Amino acid sequence: MMEPDQCLQYLYKGQLLPEATIKALCFKLKEMLVKESNVVYIQSPVTVVGDIHGQFHDLLEIFEIGGRVPDTNYLFLGDYVDRGLYSIETILLLIVLKLRYPNRVHLIRGNHESRQITQSYGFYTECLNKYGSSSKVWQYITDLFDYLILCCVIDDRLFCVHGGLSPNVQTIDQIKIIDRFREIPHDGAIADLVWSDPEEHNLMANPSNREELYQETSQHFQISPRGAGYTFGRSVVEKFLEINGMDRIYRAHQLCNDGYQIYFDGLVTTVWSAPNYCYRCGNKASILELYSADEYYFNVFVEAPENRLLNDQVMNSVANRNTISEYFSDYQLSITNGKDNTNDTSYDYKEFYKNGGNDVDELETDLMKMSLSTNSDIFSDSFQAQSARNRKVEYFL
Repeated sequence: MMEPDQCLQYLYKGQLLPEATIKALCFKLKEMLVKESNVVYIQSPVTVVGDIHGQFHDLLEIFEIGGRVPDTNYLFLGDYVDRGLYSIETILLLIVLKLRYPNRVHLIRGNHESRQITQSYGFYTECLNKYGSSSKVWQYITDLFDYLILCCVIDDRLFCVHGGLSPNVQTIDQIKIIDRFREIPHDGAIADLVWSDPEEHNLMANPSNREELYQETSQHFQISPRGAGYTFGRSVVEKFLEINGMDRIYRAHQLCNDGYQIYFDGLVTTVWSAPNYCYRCGNKASILELYSADEYYFNVFVEAPENRLLNDQVMNSVANRNTISEYFSDYQLSITNGKDNTNDTSYDYKEFYKNGGNDVDELETDLMKMSLSTNSDIFSDSFQAQSARNRKVEYFL
């Protein structure tokens, strides 16, 4: 196995590691993570990073604006893979950084750090494309996901999690005794922590809903439209913070046009770190630089120049548009099932992009042309396997 510093030299250049090295790295990191609690306690200063989703060049941009490890401490809130074109490069860089600087980098599990989700949203296909159909890279990395921590507490006052709160969890101590070394279940505490969302009613927009807002159900847990986890209101947050002696909650999981979003007068904040999400949403991103529990700064940024170049290529090349769509299996689901969108909810995918000023009609047309020209179902396992064999990436040896 190569030394971590040697791996970093290649990874910062966006080069892939050999499969044998990935196997060894994942084994070593599992040895390290198995000793960590479900809830890790750290101190500021630390920079909090939200969803990255395989946008590798934007991860490098984060290190440019926020500082490289070990000069800056980082807490990543999950969702490292899927949807972006470079999930392998992204997660491998974070794995090696965690191994090399274990006290400087902390990795929380997101809902996409899951075998089931990665088979539908791009990471599985990417592993196939870049390492071949006989590769076990996807297995090595998804096995590692079972070892990632669930939550983090900063300065004994700030609670950090990927998604949100759970009706099955009243205290942080209850999180500590969960058996996390498993695939994310469909329901229960782990599922809620990675899937749930805050929901705040807008009284200014709908003043007539004041009575409804203060009904008990609107303030507490409700079934999430995502199909997993819950939505939760202000009273749930206030109760959790009071019971556990926390001041605020920081989480990721939801796309924010401005890079971050504040709920309940600052009690909950969403940090989103994937600019121009899926290379076409046009949103900003941010990292949260915490200097202390009371001093912080949202460092807002836009997509990396490499992504803009990629977007130009996408607009000018049918082949590239097809390449991107192969990774976005959630888009494939939207065609076959008529639902799903970039927030894992049951919205119409076309409408999502139209609302954001983007049109996906051309992309769908290209997919249909590709299917007709090959007389095959481009979403079938056989087509994906053939695509992987044709587009295998040669990594360095």
